[in-house]
Amino acid sequence: MADNTALKDHLNTLVATQGVLFTKLHQHHWYVKGTHFFVLHEKFEELYDEVNEAFDEFAERLITIEGKPYSTLQEFIDHSLIKEAPYTNEVSQNDMVKSVLEDFGLLVKHLNEGIELAGEVGDSITEDLYIGYKTDVEKHMWMLRSYLG
Repeated sequence: MADNTALKDHLNTLVATQGVLFTKLHQHHWYVKGTHFFVLHEKFEELYDEVNEAFDEFAERLITIEGKPYSTLQEFIDHSLIKEAPYTNEVSQNDMVKSVLEDFGLLVKHLNEGIELAGEVGDSITEDLYIGYKTDVEKHMWMLRSYLG
């Protein structure tokens, strides 16, 4: 396999991003209010469960290819593509969904880059992980856009 330093760095950014996204989805899950509370409360839980599973899978893949995944909250915050914010003002349920869509959009862009990097170094296993995760995230994006109308 070719030098995979860039791929390891890319995976590590993904790990950090998933760590922050996991927390943001919990925040939405806890604070969502409104007429669609039951639907969104469950959806946000489903999403953070999926993020947690992928988070672990990508971190373990990084270890498998001799990388060192970020593993502290500070590292996640410092290296994540997405940002978090304290819940100091009420956020509407639609704005929460829009926020998730924005975060997922950043994630898909990053996954596209990862697919390319993994292909360049001949790491078909990591490439496959990226493709599978991108497929799942894009499906969620379609459903969330449909929810918003």
